[in-house]
Amino acid sequence: MPAPLKVYAYSGCDTCRRALRFLQEHHLEHEVVPIREQPPTPDELRRVLADLGGDLRRLFNTSGRDYRELGLGPRLKTLSPDEAFELLSRNGNLVKRPCVVTATGGLTGFQEDVWRQRFL
Repeated sequence: MPAPLKVYAYSGCDTCRRALRFLQEHHLEHEVVPIREQPPTPDELRRVLADLGGDLRRLFNTSGRDYRELGLGPRLKTLSPDEAFELLSRNGNLVKRPCVVTATGGLTGFQEDVWRQRFL
């Protein structure tokens, strides 16, 4: 049996609630981790990034206040992956949510068709 999915989510996020409802409706074993209190680790983010084709931007909540206040838009192109992982692992508000971590990779955001293809 595959390991349960680790889902970093925020309870006030509609997208996270839709994603969690999808997992429940399809009886997919998962663990919910509060993303603001316990962001993904650099190792987890590294695995997710590999699954996202190496596009650092896809790890970030680019519409979030913290992202804008830190001026990350223009800086993102100059950040190394390790610098990005450090920022993200210290501030869960910066992480695109939900962020799903699997034993071998992961993904960010919720697009039902992508999740169907990946998890069903």
